[in-house]
Amino acid sequence: MIDPAFDRRLSPRRRWKHLLWFTARLVILPLLFVTLRLRVHGLKHVPRSGGAIVVSNHIDFFDPVLIVAGAPRPVLWMAKSEVFNYPVLRWFARQAGAFAVERGTPDRSALRHAEALLAEGMLVGMFPEGTRSRTGGLIAPFSGASMVAVRSRAPIIPCAIVGSEALPLRGFAPHRPGRWPRIDILFGEPFTLAATRPDGTRWRLEELTDAMMIEVARLLPPAYRGVYADRCAVPHPAVQREAGSGVAA
Repeated sequence: MIDPAFDRRLSPRRRWKHLLWFTARLVILPLLFVTLRLRVHGLKHVPRSGGAIVVSNHIDFFDPVLIVAGAPRPVLWMAKSEVFNYPVLRWFARQAGAFAVERGTPDRSALRHAEALLAEGMLVGMFPEGTRSRTGGLIAPFSGASMVAVRSRAPIIPCAIVGSEALPLRGFAPHRPGRWPRIDILFGEPFTLAATRPDGTRWRLEELTDAMMIEVARLLPPAYRGVYADRCAVPHPAVQREAGSGVAA
């Protein structure tokens, strides 16, 4: 977990921020274990170094915070631009390395920034759905994440968060007071996306985004799979994995 702090390929600023993150995690993670019964699974699938894209379902406002706390390395999130409209949220987002994206548009500036972070060797987090699910199940995603994946050729780490619908401040879903939350975060085996089919024709970005979300759905319990409930029995044919690709964290 502390490896990037000694990685001279990273800038001194990045290494210093990693030490701060690691120190904060030592304090915060045990608190989350007790207060939210947070449990993290599949850490062996997160590479110790190098750029990778973390794609996850999105249920609650606190999802990115919980995933950052659970991950063995900092995750820099692509966040909706509205977050940066509020001074307090903007300050926290920037300190955490988050960057803004305009949802529903081909925000090339945000996509280029994500590619630069991956080239630098960072983990970049994305919620392809673009917003929190009102039902808790997966909803139709946007295609920006697959565009970054194809252009960067970075490995993709599917991530699933389960149970955060029990948290307050969700905004639109009914909160069940008195229920003691149990949050599970699951990291799946990394994969890459093939840009072309075996016959040489190119996959559409929408198809590649589906491929990513199917991998997330395969980590989730059936009640959370939403629009992918009937599509996750097997991986999408665009998903590629090498034997032994899951490296220990």
